[in-house]
Amino acid sequence: METDKSTEQKILDAAKKVFVAKGMAGARMQDIADEAGINKALLHYYFRSKEKLFEVIFTGTVGRFIPRVNEIFSSDMSWQEKIETFSSEYIDKVLENPFLPLFVMNEMHKQPEEFLKKMWGGEKPKIGKFLKQLEKAIEEKEIRPIHPAHLIMNVMSLCIFPFIGKPMLQMIAGVNDQQFFQLMQERKLLVPQFIIQALKI
Repeated sequence: METDKSTEQKILDAAKKVFVAKGMAGARMQDIADEAGINKALLHYYFRSKEKLFEVIFTGTVGRFIPRVNEIFSSDMSWQEKIETFSSEYIDKVLENPFLPLFVMNEMHKQPEEFLKKMWGGEKPKIGKFLKQLEKAIEEKEIRPIHPAHLIMNVMSLCIFPFIGKPMLQMIAGVNDQQFFQLMQERKLLVPQFIIQALKI
């Protein structure tokens, strides 16, 4: 039993690397078997197809986080709390799964419609309540006017780019993995503070 779990985890770790490097369309079962250090027959014993393997990885990472995103933005939290909660939980999720940003970005560019449908379960993100909160805050002159798309881009880029640009950051700033982890912990507070402060009149 322990051997089975160890082999399966080795396969999943290898598949993540291959899917990130080559995308869903470009990845081959042989590539994954080679990365895992096993033969292709053993790989097929655990996972019958590349699609099934992709589904397991996807569901175990992105698939579990997406419902949480909808839960955050459709909740009764204030708009500020929603930005704070999303930023913190997104950064935590990516620290647990460093391959995630490149994986999602690659798939979105290679097969955008198919991947986004799979990612959101065929539905659009449930951000209607959040947008209404922003509209109200603008109307009441609590915050400066801003197009929702700009706000979404600001939050996403401030949370996502550090992970995509990690090698460059480490080279320029001389940051090691442990220091990068600490910076990301600090960023869970800094990102929402920066966004919210920038919106204030």
